[in-house]
Amino acid sequence: MYWKVTAAAVLALAVHAPAWAETVAPATAAPTVPAGKLTGQVQPQAYRLDLTIDPRQERFSGKTEIDAVLKDASRTIDLHWRDLNLQSVEVLAGGQVLKPAAQQVDPTGVGRLTFAEAVPSGPITLRFAYDAPFQTAPSGLFRVKVADEWYAWTQLQSIDGRGVFPSFDEPGFKTPFTVTLRTPPGQTAVSNAPQTGVTREGGLDVHTFAPTLPLPTYLVAAMVGPFAVVEGTVPPSPQRAKPLPLRIISPKPNADRLSFALEGSKEIVRLLEAYFNDAFPYPKLDQITSPIMPGAMENAGADLYNDAIIVMDEKTTTSQKRTFGMVVAHELAHQWFGDLVTPAWWDDIWLNESFANWMGFRIGDEWRPALNIRAGAVQEGFQAMRTDALVAGRPIRQPIETNAQIDEAFDSITYGKGGHVVAMIAGYMGDDKFREGVRRYMAAHRYGNATSTDFFKAMAEASGDARIVPAMQSFTDQQGVPLLTFARAGKSWQVSQSRYARLGATPPETRWGIPLCLRTTGAAPQCQLMTEAKATISYSGKGALVPNAGGTGYYRFELPAAEWDKLIAVADRLPGGEAQALADSLDASFKAGRATPAQLISAARRLALQADSYANGTGIAALASYAEAGFLDDAGKAGFQRLVNAVYAPRLKQLGFDPRAGAYAGHPPEETQRRQQAVGYLARKGGDAALRAQLLAATRAYLAGDRQALDGAWFGPGLAVVVEEGGLAAAKDLADRALGSTDPVFRPVALGAVGGSGQAEIGRWILDQFQDSRLRTSERQGLIRGVVESAGTRDLGWDWLKANYDRLANSGGGIFFASRLPESVAGNCSVARAEEIASLLRPKLQGKTGALGLERAIERVRSCGMLKDARAAALSAALAKVK
Repeated sequence: MYWKVTAAAVLALAVHAPAWAETVAPATAAPTVPAGKLTGQVQPQAYRLDLTIDPRQERFSGKTEIDAVLKDASRTIDLHWRDLNLQSVEVLAGGQVLKPAAQQVDPTGVGRLTFAEAVPSGPITLRFAYDAPFQTAPSGLFRVKVADEWYAWTQLQSIDGRGVFPSFDEPGFKTPFTVTLRTPPGQTAVSNAPQTGVTREGGLDVHTFAPTLPLPTYLVAAMVGPFAVVEGTVPPSPQRAKPLPLRIISPKPNADRLSFALEGSKEIVRLLEAYFNDAFPYPKLDQITSPIMPGAMENAGADLYNDAIIVMDEKTTTSQKRTFGMVVAHELAHQWFGDLVTPAWWDDIWLNESFANWMGFRIGDEWRPALNIRAGAVQEGFQAMRTDALVAGRPIRQPIETNAQIDEAFDSITYGKGGHVVAMIAGYMGDDKFREGVRRYMAAHRYGNATSTDFFKAMAEASGDARIVPAMQSFTDQQGVPLLTFARAGKSWQVSQSRYARLGATPPETRWGIPLCLRTTGAAPQCQLMTEAKATISYSGKGALVPNAGGTGYYRFELPAAEWDKLIAVADRLPGGEAQALADSLDASFKAGRATPAQLISAARRLALQADSYANGTGIAALASYAEAGFLDDAGKAGFQRLVNAVYAPRLKQLGFDPRAGAYAGHPPEETQRRQQAVGYLARKGGDAALRAQLLAATRAYLAGDRQALDGAWFGPGLAVVVEEGGLAAAKDLADRALGSTDPVFRPVALGAVGGSGQAEIGRWILDQFQDSRLRTSERQGLIRGVVESAGTRDLGWDWLKANYDRLANSGGGIFFASRLPESVAGNCSVARAEEIASLLRPKLQGKTGALGLERAIERVRSCGMLKDARAAALSAALAKVK
């Protein structure tokens, strides 16, 4: 998840190398430096970490002791550290204290200890003293100033533990950790295990913690700061006899909005214990927040979240509550699936994330059914298909041979596709049998490690159907999206499977074991496992054919034109998941050169009438994506604007609009989402002058100090309109207000409105002039990405990126930044630009994290350009006819 290397960091090794680093010259050729996994010659048994963390300072210091077993006598020991200033290193072995030479031998954080003579096999203890800089982005041990005070957090997944303490930084090594944190007096310190005491030593508070249960390095946590804390307990459950201590911990400005998370976390823990039929696996649970964490992290007993995921109350928006339910359920599911049972190596990280993603939506939905959280899983799965449909890509499960490949496994294929595949298999097996398989898997590997093979074995035993394993593997071990093509065969359907391809692409032939569920409108679903290239399926009923019943199947479908029209005609009356499946497959058909523009427009009208808030914007969103990519001429743009108004103006008139804070508190969640959707489209795409004026007045009043003038639900469209209408002066003012705010919702949305303005003058100011000491590293990077990705500033951003890519890539950034930066150019749409991107960036990223993201971006840009050349004129002409 986290990986970073900079030229400055590599140079730091030479600057900080202690004198003893060159005292021993090896007598024989040095062993090859491990590119990924270590050799396994050393097995860690326990860690003792003693970290001095003063968030006000620029550096932290530490002492680490590792008890281990050396399998065979050796003159070298390889382990991990990255850019640490090692002050002393010694190894206790065979009753002697040895002082090896120490050198970082790879920029990804592989270190080597070299001894004058072979260290005998058996128990050893490695001791390190060191210091290092705090990071400014969420990787390793990072710090941020919030209001007038400094805070520090760790974020170690995937391989940033080595930037905080020397270690054997692999998920397959699970050991106890005994942690001591030395902090300024009066500060709160958090780690994985319960705190056992606080003493004073050398002017610092010394916080000691109980030894942890066995953990891999990436799940270790250390947080320090003047946090606000609310405390409670999760009441006893059928699986747990004692109350579970629970705290919500956040920077001080958030102190009055933590009770919602406290109560919500209690209920989600209870639901998860019931699903696993197992008590929460750790002795306490802390839920901690940071303003720059872009997602969340499942540290055992000490989860870390972005502020906006946790900091809220009952008055906050439906979308925020949906995010809380899904993400908290996801991270807490990891306490069992990932923390209690951990993948043996990163090639099985999909087991963690795919399952937790599915559980996040499932348990979040159980927590508050009215929020319709579970429908978001279907949406995420179909979004993942946009990536999986590319020729450049990877399967869910793939070999991880180098450290540079690890972070690339944390993408939409692992989360969106993996979660959708888990849902599909669970639906095919039946909920009870799937849950039984999960429980078998957990019971067999408690506090240990496991592999995909172990998981598949448990599923096969629980299902009693040996075919389920190759069916699952056909989706986890192969890249691509299945396409099921339907053709009439008398009273039956002839179905053939192939790999979906966009216009101009030629992917390899692929076959899956597809749990196919279809129905006709008004009839019950029929399900079967389709393993052959073709199948004949009989069906009853005269309604429209629904080829993906429930929308849970991870596949796309193609229909004869008349059957498409029948299905589109009932799109508004389908269950939400099936409506999403229709929208995805129809748009995919257009991208493959088959579906017509008229069908896209007809589907957009029908889908907009959907009651399901996840489904009812899918048709318009598809057309909007073509507008953003530059497909439409002036007549087409005008027609698209008329379509947006025709679809959403009647809806908003029916729903009503009052921008004031709390105006719709207590209204049904789906209603509030439909209102937000209508306002967003009418204000931004439809150009509704009266609505824009209303939003503009309310937002300006809010910015002037009237906090009741604008509800948080309208921050996005309201602030965007302020910038659109006010230009550079408004953008500068809004940026200043954002950087003066600690509001976890307002600040990022305001900066997003500035970066994504699409106005060249604002873009040039951001790229060439905007500097502010309050601007965090990740915020600066986000503003630049906004310029690069927005349609109106895309060319300007690309020109800047050509000259500044290396500087931006090496600016830090934490979670996913290195791997995702190349994808910022994927919104371009021309064959020529694709070649330009390839020429500039391929040499820079060869063999590095981000290489796969680059190839995907190049293919997206080229494919979009080919589609534009082939179909843009017809789409514009069809939209021009919209009345």
